[in-house]
Amino acid sequence: MNKKDKNTLGHADAEGSLPAGGNGLFRQKISRRDMLRLTGASGLGLLLGGGGVGGLMAARQAAGRAVPAAAASGQSAGAADTIPFYGKHQAGIITPAQNFLCFASFDLTTSRISDVRKLMQAWTTAAAALTSGTLIGSANDNPNLPPADTGEADGLTPSKCTLTFGVGPALFDRRFGLAGKHPASFTELPAFPGDSLEPRWSGGDLCVQACADDMQVAFHAIRNLARLARGTAVLRWTQEGFQRSGSADPSGGTPRNLLGFKDGTGNPDVTDDAKMRSIVWSGGTDGPAWMNGGSYLALRRVRFRIEVWDRSSLSDQEATFGRHRQSGAPLGARDEFAKLDLTATDAGGKPVIPPDSHSALAHGDGSVQMLRRSYSYSSGMDLKTGQLDAGLVFISFQKDLKQFVTIQQRLAANDRLNEYMVHTGSAVFACFPGVREGGTIGEQLLEG
Repeated sequence: MNKKDKNTLGHADAEGSLPAGGNGLFRQKISRRDMLRLTGASGLGLLLGGGGVGGLMAARQAAGRAVPAAAASGQSAGAADTIPFYGKHQAGIITPAQNFLCFASFDLTTSRISDVRKLMQAWTTAAAALTSGTLIGSANDNPNLPPADTGEADGLTPSKCTLTFGVGPALFDRRFGLAGKHPASFTELPAFPGDSLEPRWSGGDLCVQACADDMQVAFHAIRNLARLARGTAVLRWTQEGFQRSGSADPSGGTPRNLLGFKDGTGNPDVTDDAKMRSIVWSGGTDGPAWMNGGSYLALRRVRFRIEVWDRSSLSDQEATFGRHRQSGAPLGARDEFAKLDLTATDAGGKPVIPPDSHSALAHGDGSVQMLRRSYSYSSGMDLKTGQLDAGLVFISFQKDLKQFVTIQQRLAANDRLNEYMVHTGSAVFACFPGVREGGTIGEQLLEG
């Protein structure tokens, strides 16, 4: 599949882009026919409106005049509902998982590094506004131009929105002169047994992971970042995800996946700084300096064979996971967080936890860990099969992708769960360290 074919989701002609509203560059009245011509043939181009490379810096200035979204309707966006955008590390990695996910992968349509820098400058300013619950610019500052902000989050709180940015391995090809900054082990994942990957769910030059406790807030963030990218980058694919909400589970227990089992029980303690440095954060001699404080993201779109699973007995399901469904405890134990005892046997000498169960293989000898931050997804019905297209947006963060590869190779080779799932999408991204106030996303990589 060539570059042009991969961009069918959101390709828009750079010459057809419009500056963000309120920059004063276009004062004449624009007819609807002109707008259709200027936004190009893509339906998504019409949806995203007028951002464009010509308006990136104008949007940056407009964001400085941001109007508080909640304040617009007299509400107060409390500090407890806001997660700071600026900091040592990007939010959305060790941040407690919010209720909803909107993940977007982009392809760059420029070969100029200066364009990428401008995009990151515009995205930085917009992200600071979006995560604080403010609109980008005034909602209607020029009646003859598209509004600077699409407006669907007007009046909503920040909903703990986080935006996490990263770059794919393809960014280090010949286009931008960044080959010398390519981390040695940062490559696309190898092929695993049983993979059935589709290009429409794989790869990308850039990524944005938007998470929030409100789906409309998360969607609003991706939509407006995509508007700002017009003429420089286009959407390659997007995937929405969800988990049980805080109101549905006030206890804050471990979320369950769509197979009914708790997902993420074995995660490392994110409050342990030393453990996070050894598992999640890149630093020191781990790789290039521009990744110090960053982390590598692995994403797999895993479709569950729900109809087959639903006909399986409870005992088979629990043997498949190696855990009790109701409590989440390892087989033979009562506490969800009890240590996996892979040496325990029953009266007949048979292992209590099957060695080919998902938990046993994911754990291994415990020497390799990663931080899971996954969400369920449902994309309706597969019209070809009449079955549900639903499953897991598996996301993990680690200081080196070898951690994910080591675990996934064990799972792909022998996991009982493979009977009930298929991997249809795959992508990896190097997620930058945090952004300092006054700084720009990825400036350590992109600086001249």
